[in-house]
Amino acid sequence: MKTISFYLLLSVLLIFSYSCKTESQENNSQSSEVVGEDVTRSITGMFAERGLLKDTDNDYDSYILFNPGASTSTYLMDKKGNIVHEWESDMNSMQGYLKPNGNIVKLERDPDFPTFAAGGQAGRIREYTWDGEKVWDFKYADEKQLTHHDIALMPNGNVLAISYDARSQEECIAAGRDPEHVNSAGLWLDKIIEIKPVFPEGGEIVWEWHMWDHLVQDKFPDKENYGPIDKNPRKINFNVFGGGHGGPPMTQEQVDQMIQQGMITSNATAENMSSDITHTNAIFYNEKLDQIAISVPGYGEIFVIDHSTSKAAAASDQGGRYGYGGDLLFRWGNPQNYGMGGPEDQVLHGQHDIRWISDGLKGAGNMMVFNNDNPGPPGKYPNAFAALMALQEPDPQIKVSDMGNYSSVIEFSPETSAPGVYHLEEGKPFGADIKWEYTAPEKYKFYSAFVSGAHRLPNGNT
Repeated sequence: MKTISFYLLLSVLLIFSYSCKTESQENNSQSSEVVGEDVTRSITGMFAERGLLKDTDNDYDSYILFNPGASTSTYLMDKKGNIVHEWESDMNSMQGYLKPNGNIVKLERDPDFPTFAAGGQAGRIREYTWDGEKVWDFKYADEKQLTHHDIALMPNGNVLAISYDARSQEECIAAGRDPEHVNSAGLWLDKIIEIKPVFPEGGEIVWEWHMWDHLVQDKFPDKENYGPIDKNPRKINFNVFGGGHGGPPMTQEQVDQMIQQGMITSNATAENMSSDITHTNAIFYNEKLDQIAISVPGYGEIFVIDHSTSKAAAASDQGGRYGYGGDLLFRWGNPQNYGMGGPEDQVLHGQHDIRWISDGLKGAGNMMVFNNDNPGPPGKYPNAFAALMALQEPDPQIKVSDMGNYSSVIEFSPETSAPGVYHLEEGKPFGADIKWEYTAPEKYKFYSAFVSGAHRLPNGNT
């Protein structure tokens, strides 16, 4: 019997699909073959070879659900490359999840979204039957908020969604952000909303959590949220500045060129290109723990929060099943953000697709993330986005010596003292054991600068 594997292809980036046999970390110590520095590779994969490239007897017989980001359709494909079903829409399909009854819930891009210009924009959540009939439509798109990147279906029928949470320049400075790092367009943090669908249109926000309620800063004693960073590891340092593209600020001329090439949306400006400081791009719900995990590449971290809280407790640092309100229960990937390390301790770079491995699968209870942008040797460009900005081409061909970043998949187990209770020793960062990490035998050939993900299959492959 075939099962369905969920994959997401949101762009035309060069994404290699492997059924990687999952071995323990001890059995995965073979060093990767280094590709010569003079090798030239595509960064976006816009013109990469398509179709079925490899098929072996060791793969898991299943279906794959995927959404090309430039398309209005969502596809179900078998492992031979045959499309077995298609759901059509009048909007770009950003993400899609199948329900047990065969319906699909999709995150889609509202063409009229204002303000936000940082990629992954959506604004609409819709549900379709197997035959394509639209049975639910929820809009969340205005000047202050916009759903983006990902959603999570809950067992009670509700939907968790990531949303931008726009704050003005004045609000950010009052909250303790360094004025040198606040543009006139203000900043966009993230929030999570839980939507109870109202059929056929609309929904009720029954729970929400805002990053804005859990900030700390140590630069300005006369501003809000003042306190020592290293004494507040469960709060979010509002003065982290390392989440950008790694290059100098873009000029309006550069922005206009990228708009013309279709690389960014038409409402982008030189000002708001630096507004998206957290850029949360994935969300996953753990029913057993009643916890939510999100991927925050702007900080190079995974955050875990308590969903059992009331709305009021979610805005505080008390209450809920674990006693910390809406403060972070766990974070991992970049401890320098809370004063517990330096750049050499950063593990995650531009990561996507955080998830807990489901019960019954190899590694159940561990977490898995696609680590997009592992830094390579020093080169001309720190990452793909900086190269795209500099070269102004839709599919630049770049030598490994100029930009040698590569991707990996990491399976890790947070250090806990009880289920869902994460160990934190005073003066030390949150800990996790890396159980398995995949890089390609020729590691520079496995690189997706943006998007991508990893999914554990029933036969143990990934």
